[in-house]
Amino acid sequence: MGIRQASIMAAALFAFAPQTVAQEPYPSRPVKIIVPFTPGSVTDIMARSVSDKLASGLGQPVVVENRPGAGGTLGSTQVAKSAPDGYTLAVVSAGHAVNPAIYDKLPYDSLKDFSGVIPLGNLPSVMFVSTGLGVKSVREFIALAKSRPGELNYSSAGIGSASHVNAEKFRVVTGINAVHIPMKGAPEMVSETIAGRTHFGFLGIAAALSAIRDGRLVALAVSSAKRAPTLPDVPTIAEAGVPGAEFDFWIGVLAPAQTPRAVVNRLNGELARALQSPEVRERHANLGAEPMPMSPEQFDAYMREQLATLGALLRAAGVKAN
Repeated sequence: MGIRQASIMAAALFAFAPQTVAQEPYPSRPVKIIVPFTPGSVTDIMARSVSDKLASGLGQPVVVENRPGAGGTLGSTQVAKSAPDGYTLAVVSAGHAVNPAIYDKLPYDSLKDFSGVIPLGNLPSVMFVSTGLGVKSVREFIALAKSRPGELNYSSAGIGSASHVNAEKFRVVTGINAVHIPMKGAPEMVSETIAGRTHFGFLGIAAALSAIRDGRLVALAVSSAKRAPTLPDVPTIAEAGVPGAEFDFWIGVLAPAQTPRAVVNRLNGELARALQSPEVRERHANLGAEPMPMSPEQFDAYMREQLATLGALLRAAGVKAN
């Protein structure tokens, strides 16, 4: 046998030999959570609420890093392009399902480039109106809006935000004609509606609760399928006469696509335990968040449904980012 033939045979035998190098156990170093929104946002708060419990469960530090910008797409891009090893995760909101419809081109595919890990919760929104409108129910509001087409306006926390999408869904389902006025965030939405310069809007309950309780805003309905514990006397949007206008503002954890299923399942289990802890449950309850227990496979299916339904809604409404 010649030297060349011997070398080829040796290489072939090595290829089929048992591997002696053990795979690195997960996790063996710190885990990073990217939040594509500003510190103090509800997405950021929920990410940080579970980070310590996740660190305890994994036995490694968990670092939360904010990467805001471009409607959450900057931080999401970083995660999509990260190694699929479970060491870089994203905590995103329902805007993740909105962005493909309002941006002409994204640097990632919202489905194919991510693996769902687990939802952290759903935050019901409340429909509120200015006291100056003199309406006490959704039916009264719709009648008023249809009697004054194009005269009423609604505020949002920006194009493509949950508050915008929620109001657009309500507008499309009811057929009212109202003008959109995007603002910087929730505080401006509340103050402008109290002042009567905007007429109605949708916000996470925690952001509007104080003004509702002291009578500066009128709550007409909550966007969830069931009543909110913090506003038990306020009907759901379906109970108020507008079935089909429900909106879920969910927040959840994603990993890069191709992350090993064993790693995704480990993260799902540890985060599920974190969400059941008394401390986290109390924090989320204070935000008005409701649990959304799901397996990774269920969360992937839910995101597919969200991308399809919200995409169709926003394209029909002609909503595009500036």
